[in-house]
Amino acid sequence: MQDILHKVLAFLKMILFKVGNAIKGLFYKIFPKRTAKYFDADRHEIKYIALMGLYALAINIYIEEFARLTTGIFEGLRWAFTHPLLFLYNTLIIFATMTIALLFRRRRFVWFIVSLVWVVIGTVNGFILLSRMTPFTLYDAKNITDGVSIVNTYYTAWQITLGIIGISLGVAAIVLIFIRSEKWKNIKYGKSLLAILITFGALGLATWGGIKTGLVGTFFGNLNYAYRDYGFAYCFVSTSTDAGISKPKGYSEELITGILKEKTKKGTDTILPEKNDSTEHPNIIVLQMESFTVAQDYKNIEVSRDPTPVFNSLCKNYTSGAFEVPACGAGTANTEFELLTGISAKFFGPGEYPYKGKLRENTLESMAYVAKRHGYATSALHDHRALFYNRNEVYADLGFDTFTSVEYMNNVSFTPTNWCKDTVLTSEIMEIMKQTDERDFMHVISVEGHGGYPTEQVFKNPYTVVTADDEDTKWKYEYYLNECHEMDTFIGDLINEIEESGEPTVMIVYGDHIPAIDVKEENYKQKDLYTTRYAIWDNIGLEKEEHDIHSYQAGAMLLADAGLAHEGVLFDYQQSNSPKSESYLNDQEALAYDMLYGKHYAYGGVNPYERIDLRMGHKEIKIKDIVKIGDRYYIRGNNFTERSIISMGNKQLSTVYLSPTLLALNEEIDKDDINKLKVSQVDKSEETVLTTVGANEEL
Repeated sequence: MQDILHKVLAFLKMILFKVGNAIKGLFYKIFPKRTAKYFDADRHEIKYIALMGLYALAINIYIEEFARLTTGIFEGLRWAFTHPLLFLYNTLIIFATMTIALLFRRRRFVWFIVSLVWVVIGTVNGFILLSRMTPFTLYDAKNITDGVSIVNTYYTAWQITLGIIGISLGVAAIVLIFIRSEKWKNIKYGKSLLAILITFGALGLATWGGIKTGLVGTFFGNLNYAYRDYGFAYCFVSTSTDAGISKPKGYSEELITGILKEKTKKGTDTILPEKNDSTEHPNIIVLQMESFTVAQDYKNIEVSRDPTPVFNSLCKNYTSGAFEVPACGAGTANTEFELLTGISAKFFGPGEYPYKGKLRENTLESMAYVAKRHGYATSALHDHRALFYNRNEVYADLGFDTFTSVEYMNNVSFTPTNWCKDTVLTSEIMEIMKQTDERDFMHVISVEGHGGYPTEQVFKNPYTVVTADDEDTKWKYEYYLNECHEMDTFIGDLINEIEESGEPTVMIVYGDHIPAIDVKEENYKQKDLYTTRYAIWDNIGLEKEEHDIHSYQAGAMLLADAGLAHEGVLFDYQQSNSPKSESYLNDQEALAYDMLYGKHYAYGGVNPYERIDLRMGHKEIKIKDIVKIGDRYYIRGNNFTERSIISMGNKQLSTVYLSPTLLALNEEIDKDDINKLKVSQVDKSEETVLTTVGANEEL
């Protein structure tokens, strides 16, 4: 028996030896240790640089092809041939980064690493676009650390081990390539540096010319459209290098206090006192409707009947007008950021989302903070994931007491494309109003109108029938506008409920951006594709006015309507100055820089706003007791939802949701661990735990 075992082991050893030699031979074949033929020849440098150019061209084709897979196999090549200047410009960006390798002795290795970085980020972008509409930016890479810190919560030990092995093999391959790469002899640093300077000079000139001629843009209202129109390399570099609000020329305490003293009513008296007079003012509701527009704004379709009669009636009878937003087809978070803070998203870098960056670190004056100083209860509601745009983090920095996302809602119904229907929001809003003695400031974010929009018939008996020149357009708009009709019905139902409650209320209703249906400007009746509509409904007798406004001006208007005029630095500035003023935007940008990135001169040198201990969900989730019936354990309590999962430690256990008061444990556990059971609210997409409550605890 031992002889057989020895023979088997010897055979396996021989096989492993041969496989190892084969892999080693293959590696050396792919990455041979070559001696350059023209080490001292100038023409070799020219050939080397030309080869870099060819590689940059090939990598750019790969990146653009992968980025456009959802629209067709050869869309990247088609874009390259139909937009040759843009394609060559993006190739030049990649090529310029490669030329850095000319300054290194192991230039083949450095060139390989630079090329690998482009291939990796291009591949990541392609995979991301297969599952979401927003392309890859440096902000996504920054968020990787969050996932690493909790990786053991979501992956088993063997999966983590395989991942570590894979990364280790990749690192080992890079090390071997480094060892095998020949050191360059007789580097002519002067010529190499000159070649790099010429390349980057050409790139700078091309960028300047591209911006001046409009070939490329510097503001990305829709990140997806920008990447598609301008190319991945340009957009990725732009979103990575141009971030935040630029420091104003001459930034100083004198500049900021000068603006406040000369151009605001309150001047430097910017610290809002704590009051308790909310009941002297109405409830304030910001109702942001996802992709909400009206059929009357489209020239390329006709409808059998008006899909949005409620909203159109509001526009006719209450203050309303065109609503200019910073987003087109996507980018919801920037529209709400503008409205809540009064800060224009155009002050930031192209494609930047403050919700993904600065607002995760800093508090910022907002409508909620202003209302809170008057004793308002401040609530945010969203019938979608709490993690979307990091709202579960940034709302604490914007002054909200509670944030109720879909994970904390019951009786949720869904559209045919699996977005939550907005009707669930009505009861949530009214419950908050009833449970608070003070007035409410509510920021409500809809999701029902979200794309994509099917190119085939979905509704057999639609409320409104669309007529268009082609089938795809007909079915897209018919689906979209019938969803808008349901959203419009929700608006009407909510207004009726508020009227019946007798609560004095002022509410702005607006579309955050146009739908992602590739709307053409020639088919859209508004000023441009960055314009929707708004209406301000109230039951306190406000006078109707017609105003075309930017979304960053809406907060100041709404606060003034509620009797809270000239409170908050930017809101005061906007209420005190005409948009036609020559320094209108420059002053606001200087104030915004001071509030977010500067020394808080507007507040005397100290940011007065402290981060709120944000509570997830406005209802108390509570475990009453744990009982055993038959072989199964049950947890009884209050306000459970379909996203309530029984957990123990960091492990999520198999759970059956039975009702708002009852959960069933669907797996066996040791009876000694019963008292360790808790209930967690869990994000469905990422299985991230949002909050957890144990026995005798309330959330």
